[in-house]
Amino acid sequence: MSTSAPLDDVLDCLVIGAGPAGLTAATYLARYRRKVMVIDGGSSRARWIPASHNCPGFPFGVAGNDLLQRFRAQADEFAVPIVPTRIDTLTREGGDFVAGDSRHSWRARQVILATGVVDRLPEINDVEQAIASGVLRLCAVCDGYEARDEVIGVLGPGDVVMGHAEFLRTFSRQVTALDSQAGDAPAEALRQRADAGGIVLRGAPVRLTLRDGACHATFADGSCERFDTLYPVLGADAQSALARALHAGVDESGELRVDSSMQTSVAGLYAIGDVVSGLNQISVAVGHAALAATAVHRQLPPNKR
Repeated sequence: MSTSAPLDDVLDCLVIGAGPAGLTAATYLARYRRKVMVIDGGSSRARWIPASHNCPGFPFGVAGNDLLQRFRAQADEFAVPIVPTRIDTLTREGGDFVAGDSRHSWRARQVILATGVVDRLPEINDVEQAIASGVLRLCAVCDGYEARDEVIGVLGPGDVVMGHAEFLRTFSRQVTALDSQAGDAPAEALRQRADAGGIVLRGAPVRLTLRDGACHATFADGSCERFDTLYPVLGADAQSALARALHAGVDESGELRVDSSMQTSVAGLYAIGDVVSGLNQISVAVGHAALAATAVHRQLPPNKR
């Protein structure tokens, strides 16, 4: 794989990731008349959204894939090339960044990472159908309102599951916390907290089943609970390996730390969206993109008409 490239072939900025954050950043950079390219690994977390009513400008809701198509159409309007591949390596060479897949490499003066996170999902049959139907929901901030007055289960470890269950009491009186670490005997301190919050506390189910438009949780004692909606809070894996290989700073969850312009601890390497430590929301990701793209433009040599 050759990494040499004529000066004219060096990108002003390579954007890795084609979710809302990455496509917004690319649109900004193209409108700044910068030479930009987007790498699309095809796994934007937004694709999971059945219908978001939390995205500004869409009062009647918008499906994740429809939203992605709109972001892509806007980037296409400004002739942004979008390459469908997955970047395996990111290095520094002669002051530039060199990103490569198994067959090609691209050289860029600056890089914006919009690689997101991968949710850890529970074992359940037809998981994609469970998400599409709203039985399995991944973001209480996004769609807790849509689950209002439903029978809600929250699956996760100890204090984490209790914190989410307490938040979901904003929307429903019927919230059960399922402590994935507890087996059949959650800790007494956790039980007291559940009682104070009006939350039912149970141990981990041994099986989850999508059936009849609901999630059925079966427990070791043979009992079963039916939930209209289940929120798994099992964590997510930040897709920050490319930046970590360059020794970029991360938090305890592996999410990237950035400054006020969205630059990581590596000069010229920016990060936006869910891969950044903070609130994982489309509106936040789009704001990240505007900040990072503008900072990149200002760091590059002037491109006057």
